[in-house]
Amino acid sequence: MSGINHRDVTVNGLRMRIAEAGEGPLVLLLHGFPESWYSWRHQLRALAEAGFHAVAPNQRGYPGTDAPADVEDYTILHLVGDAIGLVTELGERTTTVVGHDWGAPVAWHAALLRPDVVRGVAGLSVPHIPRSPVRPLTALRERFGERFYQLYFQRPGVEAEFEADLDRTFRTLLYGISGDGRGGRDMLVDVDKGFLGAWTPPPELPAWLAEADIAAYTEEFAGASFTGPLNWYRNIDRNWALTAAWDGATISPPALMLAGDRDPVISWFDRDRLEQGIRRGVPDLRRFELLPGAGHWIQQERPDEVNAALVDFAKQAVSG
Repeated sequence: MSGINHRDVTVNGLRMRIAEAGEGPLVLLLHGFPESWYSWRHQLRALAEAGFHAVAPNQRGYPGTDAPADVEDYTILHLVGDAIGLVTELGERTTTVVGHDWGAPVAWHAALLRPDVVRGVAGLSVPHIPRSPVRPLTALRERFGERFYQLYFQRPGVEAEFEADLDRTFRTLLYGISGDGRGGRDMLVDVDKGFLGAWTPPPELPAWLAEADIAAYTEEFAGASFTGPLNWYRNIDRNWALTAAWDGATISPPALMLAGDRDPVISWFDRDRLEQGIRRGVPDLRRFELLPGAGHWIQQERPDEVNAALVDFAKQAVSG
């Protein structure tokens, strides 16, 4: 892709594939599930044009980056360690870190654990959720029941469902929980049909998603295992235990939170109290916005608005 370069680096002994563009202050872009650097294709160029060095790694377990065999090697401490280690590997001391979906908790925790490195943090689609008094999977089970997708992902072997037909996987997922989609929005799984069983691929793609984008994701994941990406989910309770020392701590760097008002993740929260709840854990929240009509894949669905917000925030973070 023009203007975006790719290379492998070594971070904490892990081979990591990165995409990068531009020169200037560092901005890290951390993708979610089941994505890759490609989800940031619009932001890499926009940030580069605004005078930043934008870097989007394929994170631990994703295509082109090492995928450790042990489930325990995918904790939030490992993931934050990768992000902070990448800053050092790139020869920098500080960064603005932006995360989407699973990348958002990594970004929030990077700001919580290493505020000396993170000069600003932006979360897309997933707000900062302070550590709960009970194990997260227990809380999810009580609220949603055993069919909730994060509980379903604990099962060994569900990888095969995603790997069987990559074109259908990405076509269905990217449409299904976008602002244009209708399927799977409650994120409950019919175990007999599987996670994708109740979802219907779109008869035609929405304007923000091209056939070339589906092909790019399919090519990226060809021959890759979904075990590494799913292992992030399999550490949810372990992460809760490992972060006990930060219970009650707040995130001190300046912050930005963007989401789509049609994102199913946002439906889990009381919208009237969502911003207030985030501010309790993130006191220097500079901006909170729900984009009307946008779904979960916000930086791909609404690139112009997200680009403008990220460029403005990254400039604020640099200037202090």
